Amino acid sequence: MLRTLSADLQPSRGTIKLDGRAITGYTPSHLALRRAMLSQHVSVSFPFTVEEVVRMGRGNQSKAGAQALVDAAIDEVDLHDFRSRELPTLSGGEQQRAHLARVLVQLACGEAAHGPGVLLLDEPTSSLDLQHQIALVEIARRRARQGTAVIAVLHDLNLAVRFADRIVVLNHGRVHMEGTPLATITGGMLRDVFGIDVIVQRTLDGDLFVLPQLMRQHVHHD
Repeated sequence: MLRTLSADLQPSRGTIKLDGRAITGYTPSHLALRRAMLSQHVSVSFPFTVEEVVRMGRGNQSKAGAQALVDAAIDEVDLHDFRSRELPTLSGGEQQRAHLARVLVQLACGEAAHGPGVLLLDEPTSSLDLQHQIALVEIARRRARQGTAVIAVLHDLNLAVRFADRIVVLNHGRVHMEGTPLATITGGMLRDVFGIDVIVQRTLDGDLFVLPQLMRQHVHHD
């Protein structure tokens, strides 16, 4: 889905519009200034350092003009002490954070020229420990509060209900339900889509949480 929204793939029918204009009408360079995407898997075989990878997000902007953005993004993803390390020597989670910083620089450069853009995140927390999962989602929330449209694919339901404003539930490639976390994340929906029983409750602060129930095995006695 995100590859279609980012114009990497063409929809089989219908039209995707960005700022009222068909996304296919943008040149690649102009589109890069309007949307930035963090893919689930990004492979870098060459020995680029973290700072060099993050700097790739600046596009055509001058090195001097973008350096403050590069520095800020590296600090925001907690990689200050790794900025001179070669990317292939880092763990999967550290590499994911470096690519997030690159995407943040790309987004910032585009928004400086054209206003709020679109940030696409494909399973962004899949390689991260719990601390950096929460940090990443907080980064996305900050961008959303600043006017950026943030669209994320998440399988972690507790992260989704905690941080999303709206949730779209897909089932076999089709929209099964759409709405607020409270309206969409229900025991009935999860049973229909995933075939499992779950407990959906609220914390003392009023936040939703999802707790899967263990599958019970039925033992037959002769």
